[in-house]
Amino acid sequence: MWLGVCRCRVCSSRRTSWAGPSARPETGNGSARLSRRLCGCWSTPRRRRPTVSCEHPTERRTAKGPDVPATKLIVFDVNETLSDLEPMAHRFTDIGLPPQLATTWFAQVLRDGFALAAAGSSGTFAAIGAGVLHSMFAKHAPDRDADAAVQHVLGGFLSLDVHPDVPTGVHALAAGGLRLVTLSNGSTSVAEALLTKAGIRDQFERLLSVEDAGRWKPAPESYAYAAGECDVAPAEMLLVAVHPWDIDGAARAGLQTAWIDRSGTAPYPSYLTTPDITALGVDDLANKLAGGQPIDR
Repeated sequence: MWLGVCRCRVCSSRRTSWAGPSARPETGNGSARLSRRLCGCWSTPRRRRPTVSCEHPTERRTAKGPDVPATKLIVFDVNETLSDLEPMAHRFTDIGLPPQLATTWFAQVLRDGFALAAAGSSGTFAAIGAGVLHSMFAKHAPDRDADAAVQHVLGGFLSLDVHPDVPTGVHALAAGGLRLVTLSNGSTSVAEALLTKAGIRDQFERLLSVEDAGRWKPAPESYAYAAGECDVAPAEMLLVAVHPWDIDGAARAGLQTAWIDRSGTAPYPSYLTTPDITALGVDDLANKLAGGQPIDR
């Protein structure tokens, strides 16, 4: 567990709650007023110290500062954030198509899912993915029946592995008492297969899909759906994703955000909302939330 105690001289409560900007002493009638500390007691404020980790699972705070609600729930994106999609290229070569089309196909699936969400509609990842593949087959003919080729490609999602940093990071976050869920633009069956294969399914409280939300991420309805299902306020949720568009959407919906940049060199788009935390992997994220040193890859 992560330990930390309040430095308040009055309450001695075992919490990591430092006086923020709003807790500076005010003058009035010739005397200093007492300010309410985040720990709940009244005392003369002291200089704010850096946030430390805490033995209470609901008292984790991100880089936004001590005035932000404690992080109670970690919400993981699935495709590319947890799963390694590189093997999907082999699914394309299996049906006689160039391997680079895997990246093009995935981008077009996201494009059409986003377009439906922007228009106030929705569709399943499988249906959109199949439609995009059939469109591709008009230019790149597969070596088998079109429907069979579609099933072969989509079936690849059920045999993917997680990134190497995921199991260690997930176990560390769960050991710290944080609630873990997934929220994917894909189906829950894909997340189920992925996490079960990795041996970490039991670390996740729930597996959520936008198919039940009625809108794809990054529409605000998708994040609100997750908040409602998990009975937490959006501000108490930390969205973890490799996709800047997911980070931006979550931030606009009121969530805290953590961007996973496994390369360590990728520039974050200046026109999107800046993430609260940037980490090299899920293990690095867990270490940062625990107050440790960043992992050096």
